[in-house]
Order: sequence, then structure tokens, then C-alpha cells
Amino acid sequence: MKRRTKVVIGTALTASLLTGGTALAEGRGWWPGPKEVRVMLPDGQSNPAIATGVATGGEVAIYQSSGLGPTALNPSAPAGSPELYTDPTLTQGATGVTVTEAQALVVLRNIKTNLEAVGLTLADVITMKCYLMKPPGVETADYAGWNRAYRQYFANIDLTSKEVVPVPMGTSAPKAPLVANKARPARATMEVASLAVKGWMVEVEVTAAYKAR
Repeated sequence: MKRRTKVVIGTALTASLLTGGTALAEGRGWWPGPKEVRVMLPDGQSNPAIATGVATGGEVAIYQSSGLGPTALNPSAPAGSPELYTDPTLTQGATGVTVTEAQALVVLRNIKTNLEAVGLTLADVITMKCYLMKPPGVETADYAGWNRAYRQYFANIDLTSKEVVPVPMGTSAPKAPLVANKARPARATMEVASLAVKGWMVEVEVTAAYKAR
């Protein structure tokens, strides 16, 4: 190999290492303290619905819920139907609420109860996975309905102004959410072929972090 070729390769390699070193240094600067939870937001966004990622320090105590579905709270609906697993009191006065949205409202309330039983709140949630089934006769899962329900419990306080943001339920005009909460977990949502209980359209699991002691 000629000397000139070696110099070019060496220069390119040095530049690559320096660039990588800079990126690594920036990443290390983002490293959380031992009792810290740090949330990464999408570039250029100060009030996103979902975090890009969440880092926890080595001494942060974590709680992982099981997948939770909706409770059968609509006795007027047929057995095994998706409508059975809704709560009419949650959607009273709202119009255009989808069955996925109605079920998700119940599921997220169940998540809230589950967390409170172990000394946590919805504000402590750092990651979330949601599994959706598509409603009968529809091509895809109702992601829009799920997202509306999600905003009733999460990501409804503006991170800049600190004000509660009105959110819609169904096709109704936006109003105060069911639970004011600034938390923005790192979240994944996917459509699945089936869930454990006939009639379920939504199942959710979360990870929550205990506050530093």
C-alpha cells in the first residue's frame, strides 16, 4: 500500500473515531444519575404525546404490571361482545366514542388502580405497551380511538406552560381530561390477532418507576 493511500485511510479513520467519540461523549452526558429518571423527547418537540425513550438510574426501583384488559361494566351488552367491556359512566354525554376508545378508557383506569395498590400513580409510568384488536368489519385496529383514550390519562399537561390541555372524547369538543398527567412514557402500540378474553379489544402493560427516596 502506498504512503499516500495510508495517510488518506488514516485520516478518514481518525475523523471517524473523533466523530464517534463526540457522539459517545454526548450520550454519556445524558446518562441518568443513580436515582434519576430521564425522559428523551423527540427533536424539536416540547409537548409530545410519547417520549422517544426513558433512562433510569441503577438505583431506581421499577414496577412492571401484567397486561391488563377492560372490566365488564356494561350489563346491557350481549355476553362476549366488545361493548360489554365498556363503562357507560365514563363516556356519558360524549358522542362518536368508538368501542376501542371506550374499552381503553376502562383499561387505563384499571392501570391507575393497579399502580395505586403498590404506591404509584399514572405520573410514574415510564414505558407502555398496548395491544389492539381490530373491531369487527374493520380493516385495521382503531389507533385513533386508542390515542384519544390515552390522552385522557397521559400527556395532557403542556410541558412549557404547565397548563392542562383539553382533549376530545369521540367526536365531542375537547374538554378537561379525566386525569391531568404530564407523564409521557416511551410507548409501543401494535395490532394483534387475538386477546385472552373474548370481547377484549385492548390490553395494556406498563412499567413505572418509584420516586427516589
